Amino acid sequence: MFTGLIEEVAKVLWIRATDRGTQLQIAADQIARDVHAGDSIAVNGCCLTVSSHRAEQITFDLLAETLERTNLKTLRRDSPVNLERALAANARLGGHFVQGHIDCAARIVSFEQGRGGDHRLEVESPSSFAHYLAPKGSIAINGISLTVAEILSDSFAVWIIPHTRRSTNLASASPGDLVNLEFDILAKYVERLLVRDRAPAES
Repeated sequence: MFTGLIEEVAKVLWIRATDRGTQLQIAADQIARDVHAGDSIAVNGCCLTVSSHRAEQITFDLLAETLERTNLKTLRRDSPVNLERALAANARLGGHFVQGHIDCAARIVSFEQGRGGDHRLEVESPSSFAHYLAPKGSIAINGISLTVAEILSDSFAVWIIPHTRRSTNLASASPGDLVNLEFDILAKYVERLLVRDRAPAES
């Protein structure tokens, strides 16, 4: 479980196919000091397991489904990635419940500065997941806990405060970039319960 509060923006060292499958190695100066093999880390919001580490270098094994569903397949050397370690049982929950299970990747439609230092980020809303969006509801974009500000016909928008832009890989985001989306788990449970309760009546 994660909260969507990014701890560090790391740099990709390499991503490549090996005899063990596809592996990703990153350089993380801060959190690598307290990481062990088997730990869970959200990379751009995707929960990955540390396979090995040395000094500031952390390596992960990537499943084919992970590459298919997320933007990790677009990473190149020096690509910035958001990192968050799994939530400790005694930690404060400052964002929202984020599982690290990416629903889909979608393109940035626009990323423009508004009044002051805030930025409006508009992202495509895939039709198969759009019903999970709610005004003022939560969504994780590249692992960042954000609040839905607008719901449009085929997209949605959030507002990014200067601190969030400065402290995440949104600092280098541009229209057309692929971002990872995880929709609110609470909405998914409500949907599941409603489907279950409707089934006997419809049958």
